[in-house]
Amino acid sequence: MEKNRFLSCKDYLVSGEKFDLIKEPDYEILKTTPVPEKLESYYESEDYISHTDASAGIMENLYQRVKQYMLQKKMGWIEKHVFKAKLLDFGAGTAEFLQFAKNRNWEIHGVEPNEKARTLAREKEIHLHSNLKEVSENNFDVISLWHVLEHLPDLENKIGKFKNLLSKNGILVIAVPNYKSYDAEFYKEFWAAYDVPRHIWHFSQNGIKDLFSNFGFELIETRPLIFDAYYVSLLSEKYKTGRKNFLKAIYHGWKSNQQASKTKEYSSLTYFFRKKH
Repeated sequence: MEKNRFLSCKDYLVSGEKFDLIKEPDYEILKTTPVPEKLESYYESEDYISHTDASAGIMENLYQRVKQYMLQKKMGWIEKHVFKAKLLDFGAGTAEFLQFAKNRNWEIHGVEPNEKARTLAREKEIHLHSNLKEVSENNFDVISLWHVLEHLPDLENKIGKFKNLLSKNGILVIAVPNYKSYDAEFYKEFWAAYDVPRHIWHFSQNGIKDLFSNFGFELIETRPLIFDAYYVSLLSEKYKTGRKNFLKAIYHGWKSNQQASKTKEYSSLTYFFRKKH
């Protein structure tokens, strides 16, 4: 165990507990160890804003503004490959992405385990399933997971299910943090995108490409999520120093994106995989 340990990190959001990041034997992927039995309890925080539409504070307001801008970018990326077809968003949160897709005449379906998020989605007149078993449809042209794959305890099982739900030549869209980015290497155990134990898996570009290749997927495009470097750096500064340090966070977010413009190792990346067989 010791020689396979990449790093030890603390849960700064809920419990204060420490977890190890262990190198997976088959892929360039790290796994949070141990994975708590009652993982859902580690999401019980008012600061976990992906399950809310909150925009009261500075951070929440900025998060929501960037999210609205990125909805248009994300849909534009997808519509380069598939146009106004059948979409399943897994881990849909409060359904902003699905609402945007619906307004662009996509046939939408969504899954979200969090009850509070599903309630907020219903206020947008979007019904979300609580789990994948409830999805009776198949032959989806696109399945998207925006910062969701890293949360799944049964990773390989879910990838197999996504493959079965996709149409021939369907597209799987995966957005995840990149532990080989500058901001990850700078902040080390304080890097907010490790987010243990909620993030069980931590991916490099090679690791995720190899994983999905083994399931019969071909990587057809990669897109950076440049705002993530700033948001993650801001949280990381708080974890590291106890203060928000806006200027330092902006600097390190900018530096991460500058380095990534050469290395392509952005803080977070969106991968577009096509089902091959």
